[in-house]
Amino acid sequence: MRPEADAGTVYLCREPVDFRKSISGLAVLVEQALGLDPFAHALYVFTNRDRDRIKLLYWERNGFCLWYKRLERQRFVWPRHLRGASVTLTVQELNWLLDGFDLWRQPHEYRRTRRSDRFGYSRARAR
Repeated sequence: MRPEADAGTVYLCREPVDFRKSISGLAVLVEQALGLDPFAHALYVFTNRDRDRIKLLYWERNGFCLWYKRLERQRFVWPRHLRGASVTLTVQELNWLLDGFDLWRQPHEYRRTRRSDRFGYSRARAR
């Protein structure tokens, strides 16, 4: 089960959370630490200190739902340099995060090299 495109706004809590907290504790955290409404049409994403677990909290018609994922050998890539208590994502970006992609690293510009450069000789010498 993955969040669907109509899941609403996705808020990512930047600080690690004590994962002994369940639905009520996370709802209070959304309200007090993030300053957001836990009953809004939104997903709230939390990670633990080791960043190998994620919890998603959301309100569905008549009650809260809690979604949990644990990685066996990897870690989730979490933003460190962004300001604020939370970060807003799209549902697609959340799915990329759940797949292990790094959303916050600047894309590298790769220099295209000529074939001759890769093999250590120039065209002038090859002729």
